[in-house]
Amino acid sequence: MRAWLDFYAQEFRTTFASFVQYRASMFIWMIWQVLEPLVFLVVWTAVSRSSGGTVGGFTQNDFSAYFITLMIVNHVTYTWIIYEFEYRVRHGSLSFALLKPMHPVHSDIVANVCSKTITTPMMLVVAIVLTLLFKPSFHLALWAVLAFVPTLVLAYVMRFMVEWTLALAAFWTTRVSAVNQGYYVAALFLSGQMAPLALLPHPVQVAANLLPFRWMISFPVEVFLGRLTPIEVITGLGVQLFGVGVAFVLLRIVWRAGVRVYSAVGA
Repeated sequence: MRAWLDFYAQEFRTTFASFVQYRASMFIWMIWQVLEPLVFLVVWTAVSRSSGGTVGGFTQNDFSAYFITLMIVNHVTYTWIIYEFEYRVRHGSLSFALLKPMHPVHSDIVANVCSKTITTPMMLVVAIVLTLLFKPSFHLALWAVLAFVPTLVLAYVMRFMVEWTLALAAFWTTRVSAVNQGYYVAALFLSGQMAPLALLPHPVQVAANLLPFRWMISFPVEVFLGRLTPIEVITGLGVQLFGVGVAFVLLRIVWRAGVRVYSAVGA
């Protein structure tokens, strides 16, 4: 246990210093994470206004609350590994990671936590500014706010492992942009990023429930906003725990298979 703690502490210090040096790059990523939900917020606010004030039970203020909360949840759960792992394989930098005693996933965990440690306070400031501008309606219940914490943690863990597993496709193909783009589009529709899932056709809602997308992003948002009953929240937590378990098993299986066929391609 002491070795694990020392490893994480050292990795955190090193990675944190690196991120501080490249804070401009992190700021650019942050702008993108703010602009996307902001665009959808403006669109749905306009649709609501043109429809007499409500769309599917959502008022303008409800849309504001939804997309501001979504922005925070998406930021906390977001990972960039699916866009970076291809480079590691093609240029051979993964070879050095394989020589370390710790699994490469641990370095990515530290990097992700470091990134969130630096940028989350700034995202909260943005959320406060948007709250003042768009005047969202937050109908918060204490039990829902408390339940939001474990659902957000499980959403992060599930998303991290799902996307880390997906990134391993680079072991079999050196150009994974098509895979990443397909995943991005599916997540945009099925995780509630483009619109609340309650407004989408029933078949889409069914697909979102069966696939992991809802449980990685939309579910914590729905919990925080009090749009689910306690029974639905407990059921959703069970689904998240099951999804985390499945993702963990898949990650181990795909990793072992990928390492067997791995060879650094070069630039």
